[in-house]
Amino acid sequence: MTGSDSKQVRTVILDTNFLFIPSKFGIDIFEELERLFEGRVKCIVPTTVIEELRVLRSKAKPSMVKKIDFALSLTEKCELKQVEEFKKRTVDDSIIRLAKKLECPVATNDSELKHVLINEKIPVIYLRQKDHLEITRADMV
Repeated sequence: MTGSDSKQVRTVILDTNFLFIPSKFGIDIFEELERLFEGRVKCIVPTTVIEELRVLRSKAKPSMVKKIDFALSLTEKCELKQVEEFKKRTVDDSIIRLAKKLECPVATNDSELKHVLINEKIPVIYLRQKDHLEITRADMV
């Protein structure tokens, strides 16, 4: 690996449910992403994810509000990406479109989204055995 390779920053899009991993499993997702990519990682959160968290919070039971607030606080360590909104588009649709545009992996534990991403040849980062992150490679699907 050359010196310039070691300074490469990898971009990853974070899905809503991925932001709950730290509170549910006690895993530092940022540290794990850096371990996975052996270096610096730039995490991107689409604005639709923030909106989804806010809607969840407005309907949540008190016990869940704390977890949602923690998930929202994690987004402060990320770059927010404004995405186009269409009435019939879902948060998942916005993540898929953004991943294609940026040509980067998506971090999610949503099985339906994971399936679509794999079919679209987009690498997926997911929680494995409740204690570490793994990535599917686009060339493996």
